[in-house]
Amino acid sequence: MGLFDKFRQGLAKTKELLQTDVRDLFKAGEILSDDHLEQFHARLISTDMGVVAANTITEQLREKHLGRTVVIDELWQTVKDTLKELLKGDEDTQWDPADPLSPLNLSSDGTTVILVAGVNGVGKTTSIAKLANFLQKQGKSVLLAAGDTFRAAAVEQLTMWSGRLGCRIITKPSGTDPAAVAHAGCSAAVEEGIDCVIIDTAGRLQTQQNLMNELSKIERVIQKVIPDGPHEVLLVLDATTGQNGISQAQKFSDAVKCTGIVLAKLDGTAKGGVVVAIRREMGLPVKYVGVGEQIDDLQIFDADGFVDALVEI
Repeated sequence: MGLFDKFRQGLAKTKELLQTDVRDLFKAGEILSDDHLEQFHARLISTDMGVVAANTITEQLREKHLGRTVVIDELWQTVKDTLKELLKGDEDTQWDPADPLSPLNLSSDGTTVILVAGVNGVGKTTSIAKLANFLQKQGKSVLLAAGDTFRAAAVEQLTMWSGRLGCRIITKPSGTDPAAVAHAGCSAAVEEGIDCVIIDTAGRLQTQQNLMNELSKIERVIQKVIPDGPHEVLLVLDATTGQNGISQAQKFSDAVKCTGIVLAKLDGTAKGGVVVAIRREMGLPVKYVGVGEQIDDLQIFDADGFVDALVEI
């Protein structure tokens, strides 16, 4: 299954919601009114696209089509063009779909350190496994460091995945300082010439200051072993939580200094518009998306492919 087909499958619920709304609101041959646009604005909000994006799309429709005879294909094209502009942002966030590793800031010399953050229950451990598998398929050797030492289940799950993937994992007893795990993981990766080390972290938003201090300590420890690390700090978000996830993740991102988003569970939501909200409201690029439950269901985020799959004419 190609990238477009993966997006189409993952966005099926959101696409159905939008297309149903368009069929209900816009009738070919009618005159497009402000009332139509206001109703469509509300429907866009229901996909968790966010107020900023919904306003921008509605204004573009108003500017180009208000008072004119409705031509469905032309309305869709305006929606598509506007969404692509909203999603692309800066040139440095326009990944090359032909290069699966283009979203990542990989070390040019030595081991790349990827620190992964996210609240409990977002699919963080599974996303790490998918990312490790993704890197291995691109010919990179991977080592996992189980830094969520506060939850034994997290370590067990990551250990299970390392066995399935055939990659090394560094673990420590429950309650161990996560920075010690990060140090051990980075040291082992350097000694063994591993291309990438992926470090898991605990998600504890309710103790924000402790979390910030802990992550700062992890960063300092990483830099003692690999001075220019971590090269990536990826935040895993659950697409099904929509706007609620964004409000939590904003604080998390402030604490961790995230470099990008891995959006999990996109296939299970009618709120796929949250991708747009993340880009506009958090100022962080979505680098990868989880579009299914299988280990291979992680895709590089491509704005054009995403919008084409969401708004098929």
